[in-house]
Amino acid sequence: MSPIPMPAMRPANPRFSSGPCTKRPGWSPEALNDALLGRSHRSKEGKAKLAEAIRLTREVLEVPESHRIGIVPASDTGAVEMALWSLLGERGVDMLAWESFGKGWVTDVAKQLKLPDVRVFEAPYGELPDLSDVDFSRDVVFTWNGTTSGVRVPDGGFIPAEREGLTICDATSAAFAQKLDYSKLDVVTFSWQKVLGGEGAHGILILSPRAVERLETYTPAWPLPKIFRMTKGGKLIEGIFKGETINTPSMLCVEDYLDALYWAKSLGGLSALIGRANDNFAALRDFVERSAWLDFLAVVPETRSNTSVCLKITDPRVLALGEDEQAAFAKSMVSALGEAGVALDIGAYRDAPPGLRIWTGATVERTDVEGLLPWLQWAFETALRGLKAAA
Repeated sequence: MSPIPMPAMRPANPRFSSGPCTKRPGWSPEALNDALLGRSHRSKEGKAKLAEAIRLTREVLEVPESHRIGIVPASDTGAVEMALWSLLGERGVDMLAWESFGKGWVTDVAKQLKLPDVRVFEAPYGELPDLSDVDFSRDVVFTWNGTTSGVRVPDGGFIPAEREGLTICDATSAAFAQKLDYSKLDVVTFSWQKVLGGEGAHGILILSPRAVERLETYTPAWPLPKIFRMTKGGKLIEGIFKGETINTPSMLCVEDYLDALYWAKSLGGLSALIGRANDNFAALRDFVERSAWLDFLAVVPETRSNTSVCLKITDPRVLALGEDEQAAFAKSMVSALGEAGVALDIGAYRDAPPGLRIWTGATVERTDVEGLLPWLQWAFETALRGLKAAA
């Protein structure tokens, strides 16, 4: 049996990983030539680089001057953990989870911090929990964009402007690609390895005045590791939010982030980044809507991510298989695409339902998304032929 012919066109860049994500168009190592290597991050020049990263983050993301921005250890995970361990416990907390990272924050709060008053609102992959049930007199923890489910909140409309509790938002894979309402968010976290394609290991923590007030008036019942401490003597350590990092950052990574921020600014800032992500998503959406074998994991169109697009295989012949066989079918597609050099790292997250996960964030070119589409069809037909042969 002859193989199914490969498509003539192909993506110029096959990197569709959901994190770390592809570098900006035109990136090369020469972009890092001005990195402050072999120098202290606490030197005048080091602090200036870090302060510039914070300033540009505020400018590109349109963060209000009232909010502090800090560069913190351990990527988005570190930023979220700092917020959870430093701020929670003053009152009850509502936890929202509809994918693996949100469920991970539930585990941290309920089983590690062991808070006595925790309500959990969960939804299966592809759906959101009922947001009308959330009580904002309590603290609320949620992800804006579910990276492993492709489900996002449509906007901040479900959050009241007047609220007693804090809102703690894991916004990685949303920041720089979706409009965040900072008037509704007291803590925002993300890592620059996502939408801007920066190098990993560093997180961003954004605090509203209400979050700062909590930090300065509430002391958790548990000890805080050094890398979580944001106050001293009951006052915020302001240096953290001016470029004096808690631990040693990689100045090479900082330079890479600066390069991505300058690129974002040159495009036109946040609106241009959102536009690129939306345009990439639209190309993939149109293909999915024409397909007879593929659909979005996100059930409601308004909740579909424009960055981490999660897809499920709906062909009846595949659905008739057992769960393990369905996973094997999807993996065979992913392997074929990787071996052909047209799509790298697009398998569904390990805890998610079997399928594909394709990154369409701002550093991806629409022409590459369009170049990928016929290969998705090729991979499906190739995997289906293998299924028939095995039968």
